[in-house]
Amino acid sequence: MITVFIVSAPSGSGKSTLVSEIRKIVPGLDFSVSYTTRPPRGSEHGGREYYFVSRPEFEAMVRNGDFLEYADVFGNYYGTAQRVLKNAEGNGHDLLLDIDVQGAELVKQKLPEAVRIFILPPGLQTLEWRLRNRGLDREDVIQRRLATATREIENYCKYDYILVNDRLEESVENLKAILLTERKRHSGAVGLENETELVGRAQRCRLANVQQRVQPILDSFRQGRRQENETKTGPEREAGKARR
Repeated sequence: MITVFIVSAPSGSGKSTLVSEIRKIVPGLDFSVSYTTRPPRGSEHGGREYYFVSRPEFEAMVRNGDFLEYADVFGNYYGTAQRVLKNAEGNGHDLLLDIDVQGAELVKQKLPEAVRIFILPPGLQTLEWRLRNRGLDREDVIQRRLATATREIENYCKYDYILVNDRLEESVENLKAILLTERKRHSGAVGLENETELVGRAQRCRLANVQQRVQPILDSFRQGRRQENETKTGPEREAGKARR
């Protein structure tokens, strides 16, 4: 039986870099390249980061039942094709899904045994710096991403593992430990190299064991939102409520 891993994170948390690194060192792991209607950014290429399709093409796929999950995010569709699960099963590989909290909920309903991993930035200021430093978004988009991130991280408690991505090398090792430990648990395989160390790393990332580390991160986002709301006028606050 294959293991399906769901990885979610706010935009700018370093998820794509982390997933890219883990794919180099964990064998037998298929990665789902999502479909999207948004245009490519920077050096992105179709079929590598995403399959870039038009809105009519995406909606035709929805009508055909081609998606395991899909969602509208910032006015663009994103979706995971059904075939990636079938292909992974045919190859005898585990499957890694890089999807947002909406998609994660839909997949979990269909695949209750899926392992969910949430990646957190070290705090609001770090996330804002990363979004600005990558130079991909306008100011209004950055603000929208920060507001969305604040809402998304409140869903962390629905995930099995929480990974704080402050140092890439350590985060890669932690994610590797989670994947290999859960793979062994699901497959029933005997023996795992460096099993004691891997299990220990994975356990430290378990939801039940991270509350003390996660709480200051959550507080930084909540405080940031309170400060933002306090600087808005009455009509601006009401408009923000309406958008939510």
